[in-house]
Amino acid sequence: MIDQKDHQSKMQRLKASVDRRIEEAQQEKGLLIVYTGSGKGKTTAALGMALRCLGHGMKVAVVQFIKGAIDTAEERVLKSFGDRVTFLRMGEGYTWDTQDRERDTQFAQRAWVQVCEFMGDPSYAMVILDEFNIALQHGYVSVDEVLPRLTTRPPMQHVVITGRGAPPELMEAADLVTEMKQVKHPFRKGVKAQPGVEF
Repeated sequence: MIDQKDHQSKMQRLKASVDRRIEEAQQEKGLLIVYTGSGKGKTTAALGMALRCLGHGMKVAVVQFIKGAIDTAEERVLKSFGDRVTFLRMGEGYTWDTQDRERDTQFAQRAWVQVCEFMGDPSYAMVILDEFNIALQHGYVSVDEVLPRLTTRPPMQHVVITGRGAPPELMEAADLVTEMKQVKHPFRKGVKAQPGVEF
């Protein structure tokens, strides 16, 4: 067991290191954030950031690729913030349900055009592209088209991209990347999606 003196000494060293990093971090910029991986929580993390922005009085746009058929509680809550939130479901459902590559591509392209409008509007502090990595992975939208457009957005605008299988080029360009790893999931044991957890 670590005694109080050793613990305090360790925490003092840690504090000095953290304080030094805080002092050195003086740059402010809009961040490109990617949540990817096979684990649950990517959209949840992104929408949590939307709530943070709203708590600061900022304006947020959420564009959902793929998930268009699903009505969710978080959409209803976020829309209750009125004109401070734009929430668009612009897909027709998961790719294994739609099974129509051409139609999925058309919907993804329309959603991408809408995203570009939001990224051209500096009044939006954050633009969330939910499940966009899936659209990139399937080639519905080209990563070669996306990367240059991300660099021309307003300097203080944050962009959050979610979905499994983020392309390496996007992760390289991002300021923050978190990969969710699935360790256990109740669905694998026959537990259906639960209100308040999955939707």
